[in-house]
Amino acid sequence: MTEHPTSHEGRQPLADRPQEQTRPRQEAAPAGLPSDIPAQPSASAPAQAPEAPGPAAPPVPPGAGAPAVAVAVSPKPSGGDGEAGRAGRREGDRLRFVGAATRRIARGLDLDEIVLGLCRATVPAFSDEILVYLRDPLPVGDERPVAPFVLRLRRTDRLRLTPDVEGDELVLVPDPDPTPAAELCEVRSGSALAEVLRGVRPVFADSAAARTALGELLGADHPLPRGPRAILAPLRGRRRVIGAAVLLRRAEQPAFDPDDLLVAAQLATHTALGIDKAVLYGREAYIADELQRTMLPDSLPQPTGVKLASRYLPAAETARVGGDWYDAIPLPGSRVALVVGDVMGHSMTSAAIMGQLRTTAQTLAGLDLPPQEVLHHLDEQAQRLGENRMATCLYAVYDPVSHRITVANAGHPPPILLHLDGRAEVLRVPAGAPIGVGGVDFEAVELDAPAGATLLLYTDGLVESRLRDVWTGIEQLRERLAAAAQLTGPDHAPPLEALCDDVLDMLGPGDRDDDIALLAARFDGIAPSDVAYWFLEPEDAAPGRARRLARRALVRWGLEELTDSVELLVSEVVTNAVRYAERPVTLRLLRTDVLRCEVGDDSPQLPRQRRARETDEGGRGLFLVNRLARRWGATRLSGGKVVWFELATRL
Repeated sequence: MTEHPTSHEGRQPLADRPQEQTRPRQEAAPAGLPSDIPAQPSASAPAQAPEAPGPAAPPVPPGAGAPAVAVAVSPKPSGGDGEAGRAGRREGDRLRFVGAATRRIARGLDLDEIVLGLCRATVPAFSDEILVYLRDPLPVGDERPVAPFVLRLRRTDRLRLTPDVEGDELVLVPDPDPTPAAELCEVRSGSALAEVLRGVRPVFADSAAARTALGELLGADHPLPRGPRAILAPLRGRRRVIGAAVLLRRAEQPAFDPDDLLVAAQLATHTALGIDKAVLYGREAYIADELQRTMLPDSLPQPTGVKLASRYLPAAETARVGGDWYDAIPLPGSRVALVVGDVMGHSMTSAAIMGQLRTTAQTLAGLDLPPQEVLHHLDEQAQRLGENRMATCLYAVYDPVSHRITVANAGHPPPILLHLDGRAEVLRVPAGAPIGVGGVDFEAVELDAPAGATLLLYTDGLVESRLRDVWTGIEQLRERLAAAAQLTGPDHAPPLEALCDDVLDMLGPGDRDDDIALLAARFDGIAPSDVAYWFLEPEDAAPGRARRLARRALVRWGLEELTDSVELLVSEVVTNAVRYAERPVTLRLLRTDVLRCEVGDDSPQLPRQRRARETDEGGRGLFLVNRLARRWGATRLSGGKVVWFELATRL
């Protein structure tokens, strides 16, 4: 709960304090000025020659209360410097302290940093101890307050003095035993604490009401100093009180004066507004981060002939939300589309645009368009979303039967293919223009995808940062993949999950300016001996021929136990295809861990399952498919459709 600093600025001389001396020093700054504020001569004080320092006072024993740091106080000047001059210097010191303290508070970006800034600015420069209480939970935005509410002790700082190891000089060190204070305090309507907090202004704890309020806040075990040595400062945000700060001075120290209430009010106001903004920023960042994560896939599919793994890392706190995404979309024919993209910018708008582009890409993939056509339609969609809606994207389609991959690129970093022999290759694909430029043609290239190879798709956050350019990062990534492959040896591809973790380990300090999306695909492929493919003329004899061909394939694969189910389902699906087809119907069987049957025709109308009436002669085919198959579905193609079903190979 409590962290104690090891060094602080000196105590600000905000009240007339007795002259205190330690080891003599040469022309020091005015006592108690923060270290980042240079001492300046007061305009009301005349220039005077330096005088010899007076006799040194004996050092104060530890814990007895003393100046926060060792300072040299010049003797009272002879003549010319009256009460007005000393008051002017005190006022100048006070203004400089408030300026330095508020700057320190304003440097905080989150809740803890702001509270820490308040504590470090006030202890020991303004008080000997500070306790900061905040509402639990903190209200956000326009949330309606509830009563009673709870204050929780967020932080406390308290310092003591100890002799320096070199001699008589006194230095500040953390107090290992801070004064006990209540962790929680329930503020009930009508209580003394509620009334003080409602007043908003800081108050001394010398009145009966204020002492009662402090007792409610700190608890009965916390001793309260007498006189004006305790200030209770409510922390009020934009709409309501969000906490309270308690400033304490020891009995041996000078008491607070009325002007110190103004200082406490300034510190409390800046702290409360900073906390309010930090809470709002945290909520906005949380919403944007959740928005982005919910638009990323919850889990990856398990398509035939390929294994997939992915990673997503948000940007550092300063950049926060980005527009990186990845996706894996099963396609007809046991193919799979691999997509990775990056919307330019870091904001909730970028995350929203990412979601729209990802949804559009999924829709286009469902139409089984070529990769270059998918990018062309994404480009048109980005232009419809508005000006300066730009993104990079790489779209690849892997066919496990032909062991080929077709890639189209829109300004995205090129993928890397890790071969089974350990060689890492940066694929040469057309760079293309980013999505959203408009009027640009995209090209696609078809490349070999040998069994056992691993394709790595990534966003530029992995390879580009302030410390390196993108091509240097790509080369480092290629070397990293090659080194990972060497650990497993030839003919043994590294595990996908471990490979993804190893790739992310290449990130160093300063490399998290952008979010990172990573998609890895291990190509297993489907052997030609596990594929059976036929063309059937759209005639009445087609279902019978399909049954015979399927039976022969099952006998060849040793799956005779599936014959009855496969013949029945193939007959029903082929019959439905022949009814509407004008060109030859395709029939394909794939044997992997499951048996998959695919029937394609040139009719775009998708079949729909319905419950047939007792008097209907048809309409029961898909009902049988749904009852007997492990899974089934239908996908519309650019030139027709494919209806497929799967059966488990082990009954």
